[in-house]
This record gives sequence, C-alpha cells and structure tokens, in this order.
Amino acid sequence: MSTTNADTRHSTVRRVSTETKSSYKTTELIAYVVVAIAVLVASAVTDTNDFGTQEAWFYVTLLTIGYMISRGLAKSGSRDFYDDDTADTAARR
Repeated sequence: MSTTNADTRHSTVRRVSTETKSSYKTTELIAYVVVAIAVLVASAVTDTNDFGTQEAWFYVTLLTIGYMISRGLAKSGSRDFYDDDTADTAARR
C-alpha cells in the first residue's frame, strides 16, 4: 500500500479571535433599543409640560453615549475565538 502526500499531510488549524461578539448578538443592544423606544413613547403619551420631546431626545442621547461606552469597554478586553480553517479548506481543493 503506497502512501501519498494527502495521507501524510497534517492539518493545522489556527486559533484566531475577534475582539467581541457582534453587537446584534448582545443583550445590551436589545436593552438599549427597548429603553430608547420606551423613553420616546413616554414623551409622546405624557403632557408636554411634564416630559416633552426635547427631554426625551436628551435622554436618548445619554443612552446612546452609555451604549457606546459599554461597547467600547466590552471590546477592550474580551475575545471571541474561532478556528481559521479557510486555508486548510483551500489546500484540500
């Protein structure tokens, strides 16, 4: 029985990572969207003397800043690992 290069070749898969999960996969995006919509709905149904649209958009702006800061902190120290098998798949073709 003869041995070919395909039989003796060892596949090596690199372990690489992205910084974090995609933002749409996180619960903080869902919480941000729900709270932002709730603030805007609350400003629409309440009396403008109590809570107007200007205050609502100010709070949505603060929420957006908080969301951006939280995503920045999440990206600064965590990793999302995956196997890079694209080179291995291309070599087998």
